Amino acid sequence: MGEAKRHPLIGAYLDMLAAERGAARNTLDAYRRDLEDYLAHLARAGAEPLSVSTEGLRAYLAALETRGMTAATSARRLSALRQFHKFLYVDRYRADDPSAPLEGPRRQRSAPDILSVDEVERLLDMAREGLEDESRPAGERLRAARLYALLETLYATGLRVSELVSLPAGAARSRDDFFTVRGKGSKERLAPMTPRAKAALTVFRALLAKHAPGLADSPFLFPSDAAEGHLTRQAFARDLKTAAAAAGLSARDISPHALRHAFASHLLQNGADLRVVQELLGHADISTTQIYTHVLDERIRAMVRDLHPLGD
Repeated sequence: MGEAKRHPLIGAYLDMLAAERGAARNTLDAYRRDLEDYLAHLARAGAEPLSVSTEGLRAYLAALETRGMTAATSARRLSALRQFHKFLYVDRYRADDPSAPLEGPRRQRSAPDILSVDEVERLLDMAREGLEDESRPAGERLRAARLYALLETLYATGLRVSELVSLPAGAARSRDDFFTVRGKGSKERLAPMTPRAKAALTVFRALLAKHAPGLADSPFLFPSDAAEGHLTRQAFARDLKTAAAAAGLSARDISPHALRHAFASHLLQNGADLRVVQELLGHADISTTQIYTHVLDERIRAMVRDLHPLGD
């Protein structure tokens, strides 16, 4: 469905996301596709968004399952419906919110309050979507590239959000698979970089140099949109939550710190030593890192189960 034929309620909702939440183009496109599919279903059922009931919403979710949608896609569609109907209720298009009683599919997490690898991948895929589309407005594409570079760098390094947004521009120019970061108490440590994170930074910095050369001269890796300074933690957290919702994740549970937790937990799950993770996180005391011992306990139980001769 083209932009000119877009349903007026979808248009009003997307305009709100762009104006009040600063949603990037790829995020808006994802919501548009999901909502257009939903409204097309309602039209076939002889219903419309201002009068559809909770049962009508359940029927749509059941239809998604019949069409072979994955649990992840269904969860993302449900998130889009909830936010859309909450918007209709808050802005008084209708007097109730039929999505409020709905429950989403339960997702298995690797540990309490820790994002799974699958959830992180869904978030990264959402942020990366449409980055290569050169027809997009330069500002939107630049903003999307910044968010993707931030997420890849955060998941690769486990940095504190304050360390991430204030990284110097030189961090992107390192030829090594790591760079030096100055953390709490001005203590320096090495931060690892994955090939994906380095590639994301290269794309972002190239677009910055092309479309905002003044900002590209900033001493910061992620310069503020203003004349000076670096991106704020609040701006990053806002963009992250918008992308998380578009990926079908609970925006309430997603924060920069949640990705730092995921970085540490996933390393430990794959065999990293607790002392190494302590060093990577910049914890002065091992007791701080021991919040992740539940991950080690799970790994130990799995090793006994799988490797002990009487484990069965």
